[in-house]
Amino acid sequence: MIREACPTLAPQRREHIRLLVRESGVARVEDLRRELKVSVATIRRDLEVLEEEGKLRRVHGGAVSTENRLDEAVFDDKTNQFSKQKRAIAEEAYQLIGQEESLFLDGGSTTLCLARLLKNRNDLTVVTNSLRAAAELANSEPRVILTGGPTDLEKQYGEDISRLSRCTPVNMIGKTNLKQLLAVLSRASVLLCPDSGPAHMATAAGTPVIGLYATSNRHRTGPYLSQDLVVDAYPEAVRRQFGKSVDELPWGARVRDPDAMELISVEAVQLAIEKALEGASLNNR
Repeated sequence: MIREACPTLAPQRREHIRLLVRESGVARVEDLRRELKVSVATIRRDLEVLEEEGKLRRVHGGAVSTENRLDEAVFDDKTNQFSKQKRAIAEEAYQLIGQEESLFLDGGSTTLCLARLLKNRNDLTVVTNSLRAAAELANSEPRVILTGGPTDLEKQYGEDISRLSRCTPVNMIGKTNLKQLLAVLSRASVLLCPDSGPAHMATAAGTPVIGLYATSNRHRTGPYLSQDLVVDAYPEAVRRQFGKSVDELPWGARVRDPDAMELISVEAVQLAIEKALEGASLNNR
């Protein structure tokens, strides 16, 4: 069996940790220990060094990325990449939004495009864990509800947005539980999101999920009731990073390329949206 090597030298290991934390925004010590196969003490020392270098911030039980705040240019660059295609997806999605609906917007530059189209809709309730989308909608018509985890960084973001907004959003960051998130997802017609916890929660609630996969194997972590709706760029991303096919790698191998998601085409997402909504319409008849 071919195994993905874990970095053993301290500088390589710390860079690996930095990328993991940046990718997910937050990481637990225990998860990092299992990923890198080192002791808890080693992980804690690495986090101390990375915090001193300004690359992350330690919190109880783990660390959160500071690069989301300090490296705004990275997100802006991604927003400008394929901007016409992303706007096309947003416009397609906008046409599907009815009157007085509640929407859940995940993070990402494409959903940010959709948020900008919603500014003048005063009949909508928007629930989002995207700070960019929340900031975009903060002084506009839709009712905005902020969601997020209990980390200090997320709470600070929510407080900043609430303080600067003309129309104060409902700040639920750190105040919701999994049951409440499940209730939101169960009311959605379709959920569009990457490999994430909400994808599996929506699946459990019977909501169709259009999974966007490029860094992980959909057969391992994809929404098991919506495999036919998955937009899968993982095989191509694997070939680019490892020069091998998916079958030649361990089942759980992850792609660490931060640009891997750009392999997902606009056309593929549009087709998946149409297929999912057509299925939802048939089920409601």
